[in-house]
Amino acid sequence: MTRTEPPARTSPPRLPSLTGLRFFAALLVFGFHITLSTSPIAPHGPINPFANPGIAALTERLFIATGFIGVSFFFVLSGFVLTWSARPGDGVLSFWRRRIVKIFPNHLVMWALVMLLYAAAVTPVHAWVLNLFLLSAYSPDGTVSVAVNSPSWTLCAELLFYLLFPLLIRGIRRIPAGALWLWAGLVLAGMVLLQVAVLTVVPDMPQNPFTHLSPYQFWFGYIFPPSRLLEFLLGAVLARIVLEHRWPAVRRWQVLAACVAGYAAANLLPLVWVFNVATIIPIALLVATAAADDAAGRHTFLRSGPMQWLGDTSFGFYLCQGVTIFWVRHMMGNATYPAPVALAVVAGVLALTLAGGWALHALVEKPMMDRFARPRRTTGTTGHADDVREPA
Repeated sequence: MTRTEPPARTSPPRLPSLTGLRFFAALLVFGFHITLSTSPIAPHGPINPFANPGIAALTERLFIATGFIGVSFFFVLSGFVLTWSARPGDGVLSFWRRRIVKIFPNHLVMWALVMLLYAAAVTPVHAWVLNLFLLSAYSPDGTVSVAVNSPSWTLCAELLFYLLFPLLIRGIRRIPAGALWLWAGLVLAGMVLLQVAVLTVVPDMPQNPFTHLSPYQFWFGYIFPPSRLLEFLLGAVLARIVLEHRWPAVRRWQVLAACVAGYAAANLLPLVWVFNVATIIPIALLVATAAADDAAGRHTFLRSGPMQWLGDTSFGFYLCQGVTIFWVRHMMGNATYPAPVALAVVAGVLALTLAGGWALHALVEKPMMDRFARPRRTTGTTGHADDVREPA
């Protein structure tokens, strides 16, 4: 009988372009946070540093969808990278050990820092305990789901996928090569149906006048970890498609055009479709095409040294941006400034966030991965999942 599983690879091609792309995704989330009109920290002054109301409104409008795009990219990327580098003989416990060591040290450092700076005074005990163990996103209560270090809610979804991945990869490997595109389409359809359920099944009251969604709809459609599993699964199926050499020859300008169209759609459609549906095809094109280029040995600027450094620090950058942006602006009294000064404030906060990301990577993430996540014996392979450090 002919087997439909892809042939075993001792070392799949590395994917440096995806490492570089990670920084741009984290930067999109940074742009969303730095242009917010209201801080999550009392007295809830503006994060956006522009004093001119027109400029403040314009910048907030330009970045209002980018946070959703960046988060969705990270989820698709995680599914892609883990499937790309998965080994049939990899033990469940060793896989879980690597993934826990990957996300928890950075998370614990930032959790402690945020608690020390401001969260301990305003966060209920049950909320910070749930966040400590990355369970907070399962609560529909907005004061709990994004408690303490607000970007860490995405780690709750990452952790769920890591726990399920050893089981899911068995089914993903059994998909016949000829049916992979069908499965990709089914996952996309599932994403659409989930948001239809958000609009038709989840209680729609009380409704937020700005989002036109209830807190329950926002939580179930965007934050609830099981609701984000479909993006991980899409990334996993895309990895199989590229590994099976079934990804079409997509030109980079076509990917760029799709990204522009997706961004435009995200600014025009109701918010529920912006969570992931409006931009999921451009994200899929971007991830799979970049991986296919790397597998074919094509060189892009994403493979350059500076982009690799930025990509390596992007997980730390992502995790520390909340405290850096919100707390620094709080310490500044949430003051607003003329445009040149406001741009300098943004640049300064960006530089500080980059420094924090580097510190987390160099002093926490990398030493912990080197000490506890590496295989105990040399396998001769360099294509491990950690070669592309998916965010959590």
